[in-house]
Amino acid sequence: MRIFLAAFGLGILASASMADNAQIGWSDLLDASTQVFEDPYRDLSPGQLDDLVEVARLRQQVAAGDASISAQLAAREAELAENGVDAEWLISQRWVVAERREQAASAGNPELDGAEVTISGFAIPAPPASDGTSIAYLVEQRGMCSHMPPPMPNQMIRVRLVSDWTPEYMHQPVSLTGRLHIHPTQEVFRVVDGEVPMAATWRLDAVTVETYSPAPLAADASSEWVDQLRAKLKANKAQTGE
Repeated sequence: MRIFLAAFGLGILASASMADNAQIGWSDLLDASTQVFEDPYRDLSPGQLDDLVEVARLRQQVAAGDASISAQLAAREAELAENGVDAEWLISQRWVVAERREQAASAGNPELDGAEVTISGFAIPAPPASDGTSIAYLVEQRGMCSHMPPPMPNQMIRVRLVSDWTPEYMHQPVSLTGRLHIHPTQEVFRVVDGEVPMAATWRLDAVTVETYSPAPLAADASSEWVDQLRAKLKANKAQTGE
């Protein structure tokens, strides 16, 4: 299936520029300059991270005047120090690292801002825009935003469709062609099992829509989202005793 969206004169644009469109992947959407940064929390074990959070909480209580927990605080700090963890420095870095993580998750590749591209993914139906324009969201993996959390904003595309086409079903695999823009948006609407916050760094003004057959996900594939999915499946299996 291939749908040409000729409304508003965009049919001419599509036929004239289709050969020049770049086929891009999802990693191309990231601003590479924000992806590499020092994150000292990555090297902590889950237990050490829990202890660090507890130290920060206890320090707040002591600062508020609760001296009864001073011994408990000192014990936690000593335990971290014995394992080579500098609690003082790590706590001082929390907002610095939080800002870097936010940039890594939301900043879009400036070289693609305004570019004509083709990208493949899974389309999620969405309510129309206030002007009546058909809207969908495109994500990299089937299942995102439904039962599992949405991806990072710079891995989500809000799609404006200049026709009345909408996805026929949740996570319909499609290849979309159009002009891509860095245009952050935040919407909340119902997706299958509840209200979902849909934060997208990108907007795609789609000119054509084509179906495509996604390759099966490799057994050893890994990403933050895939790891979340594996953890949830493992938890479900444990609960059911299968």
